[in-house]
Formats: sequence, structure tokens, C-alpha cells
Amino acid sequence: MSVTICIPGSLGANQCTTIDHMQVDTGSVGVRVLASALGSALAGSLPAQTGATDDPTGNAPIAECAQFNSCYTWGSIKRADVTIGSKVAGNLPIQVIADGKYPTPSACASRGGVNLNTVAVMAANGVVGISTARRDYAAAATSVLPAAYYYCASATSCTSTRVPLDTQVMNPVANFTSDNNGTIIRLPALPAGGQASATGELVFGIGTQSNNTLPSNANILALNPDGYFTTTYKGSSYLSAIDSGSNANYFPDYTVPYLGDWFVPTATLNLSAILTGVTSGSGPVTVPFSLANGISLLASQYAAYDSLGSPMYGTFLWGLPFFYGRSVYTALTNSTIGTQTGPFTAF
Repeated sequence: MSVTICIPGSLGANQCTTIDHMQVDTGSVGVRVLASALGSALAGSLPAQTGATDDPTGNAPIAECAQFNSCYTWGSIKRADVTIGSKVAGNLPIQVIADGKYPTPSACASRGGVNLNTVAVMAANGVVGISTARRDYAAAATSVLPAAYYYCASATSCTSTRVPLDTQVMNPVANFTSDNNGTIIRLPALPAGGQASATGELVFGIGTQSNNTLPSNANILALNPDGYFTTTYKGSSYLSAIDSGSNANYFPDYTVPYLGDWFVPTATLNLSAILTGVTSGSGPVTVPFSLANGISLLASQYAAYDSLGSPMYGTFLWGLPFFYGRSVYTALTNSTIGTQTGPFTAF
């Protein structure tokens, strides 16, 4: 997607920029943009977020180490007006990745895996995180989490800290003045073997407009506070999530041949798994899916695949392949949609 980022309260030509190729991610929270995409002038002009709980002055800028599955981002927290389509998230705390203001803490680098500090590594200009959570680390408001938020008293000194919820990176949808209870991603079905590209829709709000009604026959999965449900696959149950920011389905099955990052069955497999939410009446629902040879798929150099899979120990992560041919609803925590209360995912 594309987003427009402005100095809060400003609309001038030199005070805003529109950034394309931002990854839409239902598995994380908040707007995170590479400083190189934002531009040094605007990145330097956005007001710094301050107010860390443990900062004795209350004026030190805040930075964050944001953890993803096998990677991380590091950079300053700034305030910006963020426009997506016709919606504006005003004065939103965002992360400016790799802005060079402060050296990456050793705890962040050692825990995080791959540093997503360039366009080449991230394969995007940034991330728009629209998971069910409203803030990215609710626990950081009361506890100092390892490799999370820091206050930076100088250019060379950043200290782990607690941060109040209103200073944390925020889900932009939760900041909208309307259509702010969740999102829908709609993507077309794909042919076997994938295709060069796929274009769909990101719809804001659930049950707030004529085009975002939750169907009466939708499969609804209530989630725990961290956004997880249970997937049962071949008789074993795994903590599970639906994550548009992952390019494959990641799951444990070492009966299937794999090579490097990808499953490589000799022929496409037709599989299924059972999805169950955390409350009664929330599933179970059986979901069929295909698993093709990942090396053969990627040889086409397409961008869109619905049968790409990768081995992952202990967790079943439904990635972007899950979204093709469906409308996937992500309801924010504490939102009320008909008789349902978030967080939940539905399809």
C-alpha cells in the first residue's frame, strides 16, 4: 500500500511525503517506515516521542527494538499524521527505522535475527501493522521488556524502559475517527503455480458501512490477548495466527521433504488443518490448503503464491497464501461488532 506521512498538523509540500510499497501486516502493530524512504529532511523534522516512564527528565527521545518472527527493526519513535486512502491517523506514534540517531543496542541485535534496515533486506519501504492489538507492547507500560523500548539520554546512551500506552507505536486503524474497529483484506483466488501479481482491497471497519458487513455465515475465531488461536494439524495442536506479513504458510511437518527455507514435495499435496478459537462456539473449522514444491514455484519469479510453505518448529503460522480467494476480517481488541467482541479473526 501507499501511505502519506506529514509533520503533525501540516499539509505543505515540504512537510509531507507519500511512500509506496509499504507492507500490510496483520501480524504486527503500527506504522514503521525506513528513514531512507522517508527522506532525511522529513525524518529529521518529525517531532520525537518522549515521556518514557523511567526517564528521570521526561524529555529524552524514545527508540524501539521491534521484534518480528526472525528479524527486527531499530529506530526512533516519532509523531506524524498518517493518511491511508481517505483515512487520517493524526499525531500517531510511528517508528523511523534505521534513522542513524542511536546505535543498535546489543540486546536488540542478539535477540532479533535479521536487521530489517534497508529496502533490499525488508523488500518494502516499511510496514503498516494492523493486527488486533491497539498498541504494540501493552506489557511495556508496566514492565521493562528486554530489547523493546528505550529512552536515549544521548547519542550513544539508550536505556531499556517502560513506556505509557499513549507513547507506544499504535495501530493506525485504532486512531481513525470512524471505521476504526478492524479491517478486511480481500484478495482473489490464484491458479495453481501462482501468478505474477495479485491486486485486492484493504477495507477499513467491520459492520460500519455497506461494503464491510460481517457475513452471518462467517467462520469466527476468538483470539487470546496476544492474537493467537489453535491450529490442529495431523493430530497435534499448535499456537497459531493469521499473518499477511508472512509470504508462506509456516508449520511443522518433517514428513514432507524440505530444502533450505521451503517445503519441496515431489507433487503438490492437498492438506487440511482444524482452526479453533479460544472461546466456545469459536470454531472448530476445517481449512483445506495446498503445499507445492517451493523451489519450483519460486523459479517462476512470481509474486503471488497460495501453495508456498516453509517448515517452522512448534507454531502454525497462516501466511499470505491463506488470504487468496477469501475476505479475511481482523477485529480489534475490545471492539464490538454485532454480537461479537474483539479480538477475533474471521473469514
